[in-house]
Amino acid sequence: MGYFTIKDEASSQFEEKKSIFIGHIKRVYTEDEAKSFINKVKTDYRDARHNVYAYVIGQNMGIQRYSDDGEPQGTGGIPVLEVIKKNEITDVVIVVTRYFGGILLGKGGLVRAYSKGAAMAVNDGGIVEKVKGVVVDIILDYDMLGKVQYLFEQKLWYVESTDYTDKVRLMMYCPVDKLKDVESSIIEVTNGKCQVIVGDEEYYFKFDNRLFKES
Repeated sequence: MGYFTIKDEASSQFEEKKSIFIGHIKRVYTEDEAKSFINKVKTDYRDARHNVYAYVIGQNMGIQRYSDDGEPQGTGGIPVLEVIKKNEITDVVIVVTRYFGGILLGKGGLVRAYSKGAAMAVNDGGIVEKVKGVVVDIILDYDMLGKVQYLFEQKLWYVESTDYTDKVRLMMYCPVDKLKDVESSIIEVTNGKCQVIVGDEEYYFKFDNRLFKES
């Protein structure tokens, strides 16, 4: 079973009644990483009035923390946290920086502004699914290559690399839930005249029908 998180570190900015709001977002895997990012933003924007934040960590979203950083209670950290939860993402930290412009926004205005800052950061960071996958190596004779290539085209599977020696070696990243189909289909189309080697499970990013290793 996979889960959703953020693909890229990103930031976005907008103005609301002369206050500048800057949303910052990053993928993290521990509270220490989240706190380190929060401290970095606070250092980089030390002249700002507020650096509101929230983070959620764990596939079950088990760790959830937030701070209003001096804003009226419930107007900053909780709205940012709710944006994370609404998008059903985890392993993510968001900091929304505010440069006060001299005009009070009121509690409702603050909630809307911090929600907007968080939502813009999520949009710019890009939501991506992470799923468990394995490396699959397929070793076969040259006369079987065309059949296997056609199978991959029909199934919309992607070959990451092809090595040509005395035999052909194809490598793919395969979602764990598709592994049985991949193995049985390749064995069927080659009449068992191939070798299928399956690696250890790890997490990959998933875009459409293709897996990518985390950069």
